[in-house]
Amino acid sequence: MIDLHCHILPNVDDGAQNVEEAILMAESAVAQGIEHILCTPHHNNGRYSNPAAEVILKVQELQGLLDRRNIPLNLYEGQEVRISEDLVEKVLAGEILFADLNNTYVLIEFPFEEIPSYAEQVLFQLIQMGHRPIIVHPERNRGFIDDPNRLIPFIEMGSLAQVTAPSYVGVFGKEIETTAKELVASNLVHMIASDAHNTARRNFFMKRAFESIIQDHGKRKATALEFCARDVLNGDETEILPFKEVKRKKFRLF
Repeated sequence: MIDLHCHILPNVDDGAQNVEEAILMAESAVAQGIEHILCTPHHNNGRYSNPAAEVILKVQELQGLLDRRNIPLNLYEGQEVRISEDLVEKVLAGEILFADLNNTYVLIEFPFEEIPSYAEQVLFQLIQMGHRPIIVHPERNRGFIDDPNRLIPFIEMGSLAQVTAPSYVGVFGKEIETTAKELVASNLVHMIASDAHNTARRNFFMKRAFESIIQDHGKRKATALEFCARDVLNGDETEILPFKEVKRKKFRLF
């Protein structure tokens, strides 16, 4: 199993706060069947800055520690990049880490309270440059919660989206769970990842989420989500299922 979004690197953001906590996270990941983790510390969000060179070094250090302890987990360097109006300039300056060695896929975080007015323009520019943005945890963004179909223009231009495993199983509350399930059902998200921060409330929940998706939609959809994560990590072209609009009743009970 591949986890494309994880805050396992110690002492860099609000994820693992020390090496011991990072080791506990690694052991928890392996217990759930995760073999590959893209390390994605927060970057460019106004609180945390994790430059590419520093992330690469810290991933190498943690990988060495895991290897010495015989923990069978492969780590890769990445970032969870907060969208900004000058993001294209940051990419051109070499400040941004991609999810793959081909510099195709990049994890993009929106602010939780809104969809920025400049978001479509910035992501379209990245796509024109040959990159493929992955919008992380849209189910936790107020704009997409209110109207999941606001994701459609981003998907149509070539962006991908990633749903968070804890969201799908209700860890963040019913409203976010409902939105996550709507997005999965409509194929408006293309991969599932943990966004794990620790081994307590922000654990991986990957195994549980995949089991729930298989129960809700069958093995084919779960396999499509798994294969998309594999393709992203390898820098390969992704095959995604056709999406449809989310149809909501006028009133919803959460």
